[in-house]
Amino acid sequence: MNSRLSNSVIKAEAQRLGFFACGMARAQKVDSTEERNLEQWLEHKGHADMQYMAKHKEVRLDPRLLLNGAKTIVSVALNYCPKVTIPQDEPQMAYYAYGLDYHDIVKQKLYALAGNLGLHTDPQAARPEEQPFRVVVDTAPILERYWARQAGLGWQGKNRQLIIPNAGSMFFLGELLLTDEVDIYDQPMADRCGACRKCLDACPTNALGDGTMLDSAKCLSYITIENRNDKISTHDASAMGNCFYGCDRCQKACPHNRYASPNNTPELQPSRQLLDMTWEKWETITEEQYQTLFKGCAAKRAKYKGLQRNIEAIKGNRENSIK
Repeated sequence: MNSRLSNSVIKAEAQRLGFFACGMARAQKVDSTEERNLEQWLEHKGHADMQYMAKHKEVRLDPRLLLNGAKTIVSVALNYCPKVTIPQDEPQMAYYAYGLDYHDIVKQKLYALAGNLGLHTDPQAARPEEQPFRVVVDTAPILERYWARQAGLGWQGKNRQLIIPNAGSMFFLGELLLTDEVDIYDQPMADRCGACRKCLDACPTNALGDGTMLDSAKCLSYITIENRNDKISTHDASAMGNCFYGCDRCQKACPHNRYASPNNTPELQPSRQLLDMTWEKWETITEEQYQTLFKGCAAKRAKYKGLQRNIEAIKGNRENSIK
């Protein structure tokens, strides 16, 4: 397709579907700075043992390889800042894991966006890159924060999260790749962190370093979710506090998140069952109860065995706080 779509129409449809922000960038290879940053991160093993991050580097650097004839990347952000939170004296989870799996939610909305623009999948296309468009939500190798910046949604903070002006960083990102051009492309947003280092100082394991490169092996989100070791070290367990899944400390410390507003997406609201969980319930949860509690949720990524390991790791922190 060689038609031009309207930037304003796409944004209006995205807003109607519940996306907080939407922007468009021209599909092309990433700039030399971003390419160098990715190469250095991989060389320094910043991805820990997440080997999938080192694969398909050429595709990460050039999203046009994800879709034949790609001309436009539509970047969207969906707010997940919670309305209600787990009581502070009970075991905590990262906010993004409160509701149902964001992959499914954002993907469904992006397919709806494509349909509203008159785009439909081709049943004759054997491969994703042969379709007239492509939806990506952590489902293909793409540098989502880079493209969100290029599309003018925000900038990447020192905590490595995308920060949206007057809204903060609690957002899920997704991309809609199009073979169409748009009439207007949005402009990249400049960094606004300045000399602030609140997120760096808030990280209990120094995973953020000086704010230019994330060391995943030190990050509590990696340690509690992606890490498959049977035990968590005493040092890391101590740093976890009472949070057994993920870590929001760098986000909570960010001054821009003072402007965060609670999301209104029904699927992202925590269940009553989750809000009612206590230390005693977490410590005695069975695998069947775990499956019921996290059915359709992103939190299942840690698996039942990982959940037990994490709860065991933070038990000592509770005991120490009671003394």
